[in-house]
Amino acid sequence: MRFVTTTLVLLLFLITPATAQQRADTTFQPVVENPAFPFANGPVVFLDAAHHNFHTLDGRFLAFGRVLQRDGYVVRSSETPFSLASLEGADILVISNALHERNVEDWSLPTPSAFTAEEIEAVRVWVQGGGNLWLIADHMPMPGTASDLAAAFGFQFNNGFAFDTTSRDVTIFRRSDGSLADHPITSGRHDGEMVDSIRTFTGQAFQADQRAEPLLVFRRPTTSFMPAVAWEFDEETQMVPVHGWFQGAVAKVGEGRVAVFGEAAMFTAQWAGHGTGWFGLRSPGAEQNQQFLLNVAHWLSGLISEND
Repeated sequence: MRFVTTTLVLLLFLITPATAQQRADTTFQPVVENPAFPFANGPVVFLDAAHHNFHTLDGRFLAFGRVLQRDGYVVRSSETPFSLASLEGADILVISNALHERNVEDWSLPTPSAFTAEEIEAVRVWVQGGGNLWLIADHMPMPGTASDLAAAFGFQFNNGFAFDTTSRDVTIFRRSDGSLADHPITSGRHDGEMVDSIRTFTGQAFQADQRAEPLLVFRRPTTSFMPAVAWEFDEETQMVPVHGWFQGAVAKVGEGRVAVFGEAAMFTAQWAGHGTGWFGLRSPGAEQNQQFLLNVAHWLSGLISEND
């Protein structure tokens, strides 16, 4: 109990919720030196905005959209429920931090699915037929609201907060210690696209079936804290060891591809108030996050294959 209490006190001092203050860094103007496609002539990316998403193209995922647009992708906001008809014309579907209506203003249990059974089936069939899904679900309550969709592709979300309980250091996944996996995505298409380290910002840990190929793996002692209310931790908070679990992984499903991440801020540029300041792509330790974002998109687009 002494360890639990000490750890919780440490977390309360180091981690403070900033959700009310988080806003997009509208000054962020990414540079992509060698775009993969001519401007506005690349694959079409739908960014979900139909499920009370915490991240949308005109909001906190503004930087995400700008990076892809600079690379030649056509990025559109998707504001209708998922069906085979609504997904027609999309090459990549991005879902970031979808929420059930119940949890829009109330980040407490329960966390019902943000998607209907019919929508999940439509996305599953779409991917099987060659669609490409980029699913992002951050810390609680987002894993709970996206868990049914993730399970359709063999991923098991944990509805908690993943913390390194042994260090005050920020979470950086490194190729040198194996926490950043050696994969065509981390290697890129040539040496100039190789990624050696990635920074993330809290988020969740998840597991996956044998189809999954890991990208971000918790190698340090890490614990998932699973509170009944987001950011409210005490001695009664359930804890689960998640050493060896993932924060990023991909899988081939039928004719399509799926990329899953348990953290969203790594792909953004945001402001979180004077206590935190700017974070995301501009943060120290996140210098290679933009290239990683592009590499994931290139893998989903088929530009990066297992033979690269």
